[in-house]
Amino acid sequence: MLLVDCRTASDAKGKRMSVEKRIKELGLQLPKVPTPAANYANAVRMGNVIYLSGTVPAKADGTIPKGKVGADVTTSEAAEHARLAGLNILAILKEQLGNLDRVKQIVKILGMVNAVPDFREHSLVINGCSDLFVDIFGARHARSAIGVGSLPFGITVEVEAIVEVEPD
Repeated sequence: MLLVDCRTASDAKGKRMSVEKRIKELGLQLPKVPTPAANYANAVRMGNVIYLSGTVPAKADGTIPKGKVGADVTTSEAAEHARLAGLNILAILKEQLGNLDRVKQIVKILGMVNAVPDFREHSLVINGCSDLFVDIFGARHARSAIGVGSLPFGITVEVEAIVEVEPD
């Protein structure tokens, strides 16, 4: 079994890079944590693992992209939406942990794409989130990317995650 720990990400001097510093270095800003749209929690922690609910691609102004990928939305637009969902996941993690440097690794993500039946680029869409996490944490994670007939409120993508964190 291959295990990848995001703590292997390092700066030019070989020191472990701060996740918070890396986010700033990339010019990223975490959005406001989205309020759950139904009867669930954004995240549940069990030991050193946090399970994050499906997260929407909320923009900074609070709007959420909607539409069917392959009809109303292009693959590249949907990939940007998946990236936004990733930023929302990071915002939830920061709220849960106080500091993203407590994240040991992104273990797995599940990306769901609201797509037309003959759409075949689900993996390219969810790369928007995966690429963000690799850019920040310096390591890859396990992943599933699937197409679905619909998503709540007609959103384009939804991403959930499992994350290993430092003990309290």
